[in-house]
Amino acid sequence: MSRIAFYAPLKAPDHPVPSGERAVARLLLRALAAAGFAPEVASSLRTRDPDGSRHPVLRAESQAEAERLIARCRADPPDLWFTYHVYYKAPDWIGPAVAGALGIPYVVAEGSRAGKRAAGPHALGHAGAEAALDAANLILVMNRRDRPALEAARPDRQVLADLPPFLDPADWPLPVLPAATPPASLRLLTVAMMREGDKLASYRLLAEALVRLGDRSWTLDVAGDGPAAREVAALLAPFGDRVRRHGAVAPPALSALYSAADLLVWPAVNEAWGMALLEAQAHGCPVVAGGYGGVPDVVRDGVTGRVTAPGDAAALAAAIADLVGAPDRRTAMRAAALAFARGERGLDGAAAILRRTLLPMIGERRA
Repeated sequence: MSRIAFYAPLKAPDHPVPSGERAVARLLLRALAAAGFAPEVASSLRTRDPDGSRHPVLRAESQAEAERLIARCRADPPDLWFTYHVYYKAPDWIGPAVAGALGIPYVVAEGSRAGKRAAGPHALGHAGAEAALDAANLILVMNRRDRPALEAARPDRQVLADLPPFLDPADWPLPVLPAATPPASLRLLTVAMMREGDKLASYRLLAEALVRLGDRSWTLDVAGDGPAAREVAALLAPFGDRVRRHGAVAPPALSALYSAADLLVWPAVNEAWGMALLEAQAHGCPVVAGGYGGVPDVVRDGVTGRVTAPGDAAALAAAIADLVGAPDRRTAMRAAALAFARGERGLDGAAAILRRTLLPMIGERRA
C-alpha cells in the first residue's frame, strides 16, 4: 500500500479547535485512505500568521522540522507528500524540502496565488507559498477562484486537476424529509464561527438581510461561537426571540438543526466554499448564500438553493423572501440538495479522483 505523508500548514487535522479547515483536512485523510493509500500526518507545525510578523520564526521552525523529517525518512521514504491548503498566510516550507530531498512527488490540494502580497508584511509568506506551488507536481484545485492565477503561473511540468469540495455522508444520519406543507414560520439556520474579519462581515450582512425581510414570519437558529460572539449577539439583538443562539454545537445536535431547518442562510464573505453549505444539503436543507469564491460550486443555483450576488444583502433577502412563498420549490430543492451532497459530492467521488491522479505519479517514481 502506497504511503502518503500528509501536512496541513494552516490547521492540522488534530488541532483542538473545530473549523471547516480542520474538517476538510480530516476528510482528505479519509478520502486518501478510501482511495487505497496509507496516509500519515507528517507534521502538525502550524505556519498560519495573520499579519506576517511571525513568519521569520515559523520559517526557521519549518526548516528544522524538514531536516528532522528528511533524516528520519531517508532510509524508508513515503511514496508521496500531500499538503492541504497553501497560501501566503500559511506557506509550506516543509513539504517541498522533504519531497526534493527524498525524490518523491509533491502534491498540493487547494493552493492560491496572490501577487499583490509580494511586497509588504506578508512578503515572506507570499514567497514561501509561491515557491511551494512552483515545486508542486500536481495541484488539486478545490476552489474555482484559484484556478486562473494557478493556470497563469503553472510550470510546464505541473498538472492541475479539479477536486471539488466533498463530505462523508457517513458522518451525518440520513434525514427524513418533511411533508410538503408550508410551515407557519420559515425556520432559518446559520452555522458559522464568530471571529473578526470575514465572518463578522458575513454576520453584518445577515442582519441587514433579516431587516429587509420586513413582516414575513421567520425564526433563525445560529450555531457557532468565537471571539466575536459579543458583536454577533449585538447585531442580532434587535430581532429578539426570533433568533436563538446555540453556541458551539456538537455534531448530533448540529445534525438535528440541519434537519429541522427550511433554509441555511449565509452571506459567505470571502469563503473558499463553506463546509456548512454542503453539510446542510446533506440533510436536505437548501441553501441561500452569497456567491463568493467557490460557493457556486457547492450550491446549485435554482436547484439545491440560491446563490446571490456577493456582498448584496438585498439580493440575499429577496432570495429568502422568494422561497418563503414557494413550499413546493423548497421541497424540490430539499430532494436535489440531498442527492447532490450525498452522491456527487460524497467521499467515494473524491477518493476516485485521488486514486486517478495520484497513482500514476507514484507508479512513475517506482518505475
